[in-house]
Amino acid sequence: MTEIFNRSEKRRVRKQLRKNPTEPEKKVWYYIRNAQLGQRFRRQVSIGDYIVDFYCPKPRFIIEIDGDSHYSEVAEEKDRRRTKYFTELGLEVVRFTNKEVAENIEGVILKIKSVVDKNPL
Repeated sequence: MTEIFNRSEKRRVRKQLRKNPTEPEKKVWYYIRNAQLGQRFRRQVSIGDYIVDFYCPKPRFIIEIDGDSHYSEVAEEKDRRRTKYFTELGLEVVRFTNKEVAENIEGVILKIKSVVDKNPL
């Protein structure tokens, strides 16, 4: 299973994404970095052919922040396939919109914390 995580061919893209996070990603990262919620999160992790916004290895938990590009029919189908792939690997996926992060960061962090707390070390 480990051979699907952070494949070398995605290294440049992962690095670029970490260097240029969106404002919602910066906001969420501020609250989850340094194991502030009791678990360590990683940014821009590749899993198979995909790169996820945040990944927490211990509870096997993915956080995706969806911007405007995720609201077309094609993009929504792509997101469904992505989520199905992750869940088939036994990973839990929680998605938030940019608007949710901007308008309700406390609720977003509480949801993330609830997933972390139900899957302790």
